[in-house]
Amino acid sequence: MKPEMKPGSPVAPHPEAKPEQTRTAFRRRIDASVVSVAPIYAFTLLFVVGPLIYMFVLSFLRRAETWGVLREFTWANYLNILEPIYLKTFWESLKLAGFTTLFVALVGYPFGYFMARLSAAWKRRMMLLLMIPFWTSSLIRLYGWIIIFRANGTLDKILMGIGVTNAPLKLLYTYSAVVVGMIYALVPFMIFAVYSSAEKLDWQLVEAARDLGATPWQAFATVSFKLTLPGLLSGVVLTFIPSMGLFFIADILGGNKVILVGNLIQEQLMKARNWPFAAALAVVLMVLTSIMIALYRKVSGVKDLEGLV
Repeated sequence: MKPEMKPGSPVAPHPEAKPEQTRTAFRRRIDASVVSVAPIYAFTLLFVVGPLIYMFVLSFLRRAETWGVLREFTWANYLNILEPIYLKTFWESLKLAGFTTLFVALVGYPFGYFMARLSAAWKRRMMLLLMIPFWTSSLIRLYGWIIIFRANGTLDKILMGIGVTNAPLKLLYTYSAVVVGMIYALVPFMIFAVYSSAEKLDWQLVEAARDLGATPWQAFATVSFKLTLPGLLSGVVLTFIPSMGLFFIADILGGNKVILVGNLIQEQLMKARNWPFAAALAVVLMVLTSIMIALYRKVSGVKDLEGLV
């Protein structure tokens, strides 16, 4: 039996309410919701959508002889990317991104996986230890690696002290130094992505696999790894794309010997003043990012990147 609705109750409409008053109250609720979300949409349009549209339009314009751009439509900026020197830069960037992503995955996946199995107190401690370096500027942290890698630096003294080497090594301004700097800067993103995925894992499924006779490795390969694969793929996306554009790491630890797409964009903007070509390079990077995210969604079946939400 349904309870009788009394006049003035939250469920029943007020007997004295008129249609005009109801419509007015409805309009006020709509106006309040619009006012609350309007700043977010305005910020997104001005500082996200607007610059992207400007960059896309700029990539089809022609560079002026002295300064600025000419309002002439052209495909020349994208055709220039197909020149061997620029294709080589893209290839070197992709190769460095591949090496970086591989080593980051080898370090970050086990770390994030076992971090999810810690107690609540130790999880908080590990999260704090991972976040503390972000409180310092990345440039200052990279200069710390210069002290470690330079001749007669910290690493050289340790290696010579234990008898591994007899003379200082040339580690600074090398390809290996850039890879180490990339790994150092990007491995937290892999750890957080894998941790976010592993924390949702139902460990009873792993125990059930062990009870059915699976070895620890078989249980990991058939249950744990498959269920944490979205986190791993998310970490790959969060690592691969940024490693192609972190030009300051290549400048500081590579000494301009390692040229990435990010270095090329910076050079075209700051030195060559070729803004349309720099915009075209940025658009290509944005397309690569979109392709990576689309592949991630298709393979993992997850819409959002693990570790970001």
